[in-house]
Amino acid sequence: MSLEQHLKNTIVDVPDFPIEGILFKDITPILGDPDSLRRVIDALAEHYEGKNISRFVGIESRGFIFGTALAYAMNKGFVLVRKPGKLPRETVSVSYDLEYGQDTLEIHGDDLKEGERVVIIDDLLATGGTANAACELVEKVGGEVVECAFIIELSFLNGRERLPGRPIHSIVTY
Repeated sequence: MSLEQHLKNTIVDVPDFPIEGILFKDITPILGDPDSLRRVIDALAEHYEGKNISRFVGIESRGFIFGTALAYAMNKGFVLVRKPGKLPRETVSVSYDLEYGQDTLEIHGDDLKEGERVVIIDDLLATGGTANAACELVEKVGGEVVECAFIIELSFLNGRERLPGRPIHSIVTY
C-alpha cells in the first residue's frame, strides 16, 4: 500500500471541529503509530536527500513535531516559527490575514544566517496564509526557502495560490 493511502487510512476525520461545518483531519493517529511516523519521516528524508538543505523550519505547533524528527534524521538544524510572545530573544514578525481576522508569526532574528537554504514544514496546507507568512519571515531574516512541506494538503482550499512560485511537497492530498 502506498504511503498516501496508508496515511489516509490512519488519519481520522473529526466533523464539526473546531467549529461547525469543518471536517478536521486529525494527524495524531500518525504520531501514535510508530510505523506511520517512521514512514512519514523516512519519506521526507528521502525526498530532501541531496538537496543541500541547511535547516528545517517548523510552524507552530505540529510543524515542530515533524520538522524536529526530520532535522534529527538528516542531521540538520531546526528553527521555530511561533505565535507572538513565545520566543525569548529578539524576534522578527510578520502579520497576515486569515479568513476570520489577522494573525502574526515570529522567528528569532538570529536563527538563520544569510543564504541558508531551508524547508518550511507543517502538518497541513489549507488556505496558505500561515505558510506564506512563514516564507516571508524566513526571507526577512536572510534565509532562502527551498520548499514548503506538508503532511496533508487540502487542495480544494487552493492554498498553493497563496504560495505562487514556491515549490510545495505534500504527502497526502484531499
